Amino acid sequence: MDIFGTILAPFKWLVSAIMLGFHDGLSFIGLPPENGWTWTLSIIGLVLVIRAALIPVFVKQIKAQRGMQLLQPDLKKMQAKYKGKTDQLSRQAMAQEQMALYKKHGTNPFSACLPMLIQMPFFFALFQVLSGISAAKESGQGIGALSHEQVVQFDASSIFGAPLSASLLHGGGGGDQTVVWVLSIVMILAMTASQFITQKQIMAKNMSEEAMASPFMRQQKMMLYILPLVFGVGGINFPIGVLIYWTTTNLWTMGQQFFVIRRMPTPGSPAAKALAERRAAKGLPSHPLLGGKKDADVAAEVAAVEVKAQQRIQPQRKNRKKK
Repeated sequence: MDIFGTILAPFKWLVSAIMLGFHDGLSFIGLPPENGWTWTLSIIGLVLVIRAALIPVFVKQIKAQRGMQLLQPDLKKMQAKYKGKTDQLSRQAMAQEQMALYKKHGTNPFSACLPMLIQMPFFFALFQVLSGISAAKESGQGIGALSHEQVVQFDASSIFGAPLSASLLHGGGGGDQTVVWVLSIVMILAMTASQFITQKQIMAKNMSEEAMASPFMRQQKMMLYILPLVFGVGGINFPIGVLIYWTTTNLWTMGQQFFVIRRMPTPGSPAAKALAERRAAKGLPSHPLLGGKKDADVAAEVAAVEVKAQQRIQPQRKNRKKK
C-alpha cells in the first residue's frame, strides 16, 4: 500500500482542480486551451491562490522569527547558566526554562518554518501530477481532477518548444531536448538565485545586532547556502511545470520580504533605523513595529515599575513602646 500516495491524493486533486479552474477561465476569455502558455498561467494562478491563503501564516512566521531574535539574550544567559552540566536533572531544568522562554516571547523554533511545511504537500502533489502526465496518457487514465482528454492536452502543451512535463534529467514529452535543457537550467538558476537573494536581504537588513551575534545566526548562514544548493541539485529532476511553480513562489516570497523589510522591519535592525529616518524626514511620528512592543504595553510596564518602586519606599510603621 502506497501510504505516501494515499496522503497526497487529496492534495493532488486540489492542486489539479485549481489549475483546471484557471485553465478553463483563461480558455473562456480566449486563450487556446491546448497552448502551453495557458497551462503555464494556470500554474502561476495556483501559486497565487496558495500564497494568498498563506498570508496569515506568514504574519505569524514573522512574529515567531522576531520572538526568536528577542529571546536570544535570555537564551544565552540560560545556556551559560547550565554550561558544563550534563546530568539528567540539569538537562530537564534547562529544557523547562527554554520552553518557558518560548512561551514568554510567544514563539518556538518551528513557527519560522511553518509556511514552508504547509507548502510542501502541495509541491509534492504538483510534482506527482506533472511527472505522472505521460504515464497517465499511456494508460488512458486521468490524474487528480484532470480527465484523460485534459491529460493528453497538457502532455502535448509546451513553451518555447519544451513540454511542461519534461525535466532536465529525464527529458520526456518528445519536445526539443536542447530547449528543455536550456529552459530547465535558466529556471533552476532563477529559482536558486531568488531564494538566495531573499535570505540574504533578511540577514543584511532585517536582523538586530543581538540576533547577528547569536548562535541562531550561524545556523541561518548555513541555511543561506545549503537550501539553494539542495533545490538547485534537486531541480534537475523537476518537470518544467514544477520549476515554474517554485520560481514563481520564490519571486512572491522575495517581493513579500522586500515589503516587510521596508514597511515592517525587525526592531533594532538596519531596516528599522532606515524606516525611522524616512519617517522623521517626512515629519511623521514613529509607530510600533510588528513584533515590537506597543505603546500601551510599554506604558503598562512603566506603570508597573512605578507601583513597585512606591511599594518599596513606603515607610513601615514602627512599633511603639508600651508605657
